[in-house]
Amino acid sequence: MGKQEYHVVGVMSGTSLDGIDLAYIHFKKDKKWSYKIICAETVTYDSEWESILRNAIEYSSVELEALNVDYTKYLSSVINTFVKKHQLSTIDAVCSHGHTILHQPENGITLQIGNLKELSQLINQDVVCDFRVQDVQLGGQGAPLVPIGDDLLFSDYIYCVNLGGFSNISTKLNNERIAYDICPVNIVLNHYVQQLGFSYDDKGALASSGEINQLLLEKLNDLNFYKQSPPKSLGLEWVKSVIIPLIDSYELPIKDILRTFVEHVAIQIAKVLTREKSTALFTGGGVYNLFLMERIKTFSSVKINIPDTELIEYKEALIFGFLGVLKLREEVNVLASVTGARKNHSSGNIFLV
Repeated sequence: MGKQEYHVVGVMSGTSLDGIDLAYIHFKKDKKWSYKIICAETVTYDSEWESILRNAIEYSSVELEALNVDYTKYLSSVINTFVKKHQLSTIDAVCSHGHTILHQPENGITLQIGNLKELSQLINQDVVCDFRVQDVQLGGQGAPLVPIGDDLLFSDYIYCVNLGGFSNISTKLNNERIAYDICPVNIVLNHYVQQLGFSYDDKGALASSGEINQLLLEKLNDLNFYKQSPPKSLGLEWVKSVIIPLIDSYELPIKDILRTFVEHVAIQIAKVLTREKSTALFTGGGVYNLFLMERIKTFSSVKINIPDTELIEYKEALIFGFLGVLKLREEVNVLASVTGARKNHSSGNIFLV
């Protein structure tokens, strides 16, 4: 029998640009998989890196190549500091998502920087990374990838919902796992609250002080994306080309924008939580927006479970660590039923030291 226990570092940088999440996790395979997060932290981006990553969508291919090299070096220094700080001596692999710059699966394009083979040499560890590209090549959306973890680690819940830059959902339908992006969340809320000098809307206090603009709310809820059937996914490009121009065309006070957008998010999320008397696990930074959570509960009858802080903040890093373990075992880590790819597959690159 092969190896049944792994110690890995899961590394994730999300679209909301709140930093790089790192988690050192022990996975064990018995009858089912179990995990323990041993230590975890988020390394925030300084203003220079945040600005670069926010604007890299406009870069030329030559500029993107150079950025990929620079970001890989930066990421290696973040990982090395984490390993040294926590004195991690047993590491089977570092499993890294990288940072998404381009995601246009309909055009066969997805780019996560920081996934160069040099990463392995720079951190002197085996690396599993670049989990999305193969799926897009197989005709899939390349997203979301977390549902395999929901299926194997969190099967007690009917729904798993993540509230990050975007919200996404994972559930089983006819004994098959499906998952898709629901709507933008923090990527839009943070964009507007930053114009007031805040990095985020603490507990949703600003949004709660605003008023709903019904016309804007109707236009948002009427967007074509919400009428599409899954699999489907969202990217920063769509937010910049569709959501932001639509909101800005109304010239509203920012607190009213926040209030209207929170209502929009709550309606869209509640709309997909359809099974009565079921349970939903909510994770991601958006759960700290108490006003948003209150609005979701208003529209939905599903029992919402909010776990401990560690899982709220590090579930994606945990699951990318798990994707890496499955890849090391050459087991399926991406589900065709979720992404729309031609087949289930074991995705990612393995770079050995």
